[in-house]
Amino acid sequence: MLDVLDEPVIRYAYPANPESGGILELEPGLVWLRMPLPFALDHINLWLLADGAGWVMVDTGAGTDDARAIWERTLERVVGSARVERVIVTHLHPDHVGNAGWLCDRLSATLWMSREEYMLCRVLCADTGRPAPPEGKAFYHGAGFPPEAMHRYEKMFGMFGRFVASLPESYRRLKDRDRIEIGERSWEVVVGRGHSPEHACLYDADNNVLIGGDQLLPTISSHIGVYPTEPDADPLAEWLSSLKHMESRVPDDVLVLPSHGRPFRGAHARLDQLQREHEAALEKLLEMCREPRRAVDVFPALFRSRVRENTYVMAAGESIAHLNYLRNQKLIELWTDADGVNWYQASA
Repeated sequence: MLDVLDEPVIRYAYPANPESGGILELEPGLVWLRMPLPFALDHINLWLLADGAGWVMVDTGAGTDDARAIWERTLERVVGSARVERVIVTHLHPDHVGNAGWLCDRLSATLWMSREEYMLCRVLCADTGRPAPPEGKAFYHGAGFPPEAMHRYEKMFGMFGRFVASLPESYRRLKDRDRIEIGERSWEVVVGRGHSPEHACLYDADNNVLIGGDQLLPTISSHIGVYPTEPDADPLAEWLSSLKHMESRVPDDVLVLPSHGRPFRGAHARLDQLQREHEAALEKLLEMCREPRRAVDVFPALFRSRVRENTYVMAAGESIAHLNYLRNQKLIELWTDADGVNWYQASA
């Protein structure tokens, strides 16, 4: 995640968060659950929506025993004996999808996801317990990983599925511009790309509320990364296009319910700020590549603080995403040396 620009551009809608593991009813039938995470980003916001006499869950937290204990308390406190027929997941990352399979099984509910998110999640979960593949090692060697970072990559490979309960064998597909009726509310699916393949946000135009997932966060830029499965991908181009797409689909004064941070208003200003953050990073990156650089050499163009070995995979993914974008814009060139290391340099 890129460092953010300094100026505030949003207005928070509520004075405080729920306590960790606690809930806050924002309005009748709309409940905010703040779930702790066992990661550096230490929380995720989950949403419970009244559905007539029942409830719908939106996102589920990482698949840990602590999270499931919190879910049990929340189900008892909010849902009681009511029915939960749907679990909606915005995208495939473990903090969002981790408990989806468990909740669907526990509640006899149906999973709702976009197709690309569901399918890729199944693929990544299948890596659990496998050794790091040769393609992955070559990818990170090409990025310039030092031995400590490479060792950590090999050690951590396959961890994705350890935080994700097995998904149901069937699901209901979400597509851009689909409408989902939940109680008295009608939610339109707004798909974003770049952070993940087919991220599904939910927009209630009648009440001017957007469940934004990770597509629109108040204080951090969503991670945009390239990984060994698709080394020439250009997720940053998709991300920048999605920012424009989002701006055309929701008004500036929409109440954004983000997955991290606090609900806010000022969507258009924040979307513009996110675009400017990446444009500024691209300018720094291009200037740094006046001389040949590896992916690990350009971290200072994207991150203010020093990147440690335990975050090299995400940092390299972010670097390569920006480098691939510049390559596709014909602004930099790539070559691979005799040792298999990739070098990037600004075009003449």
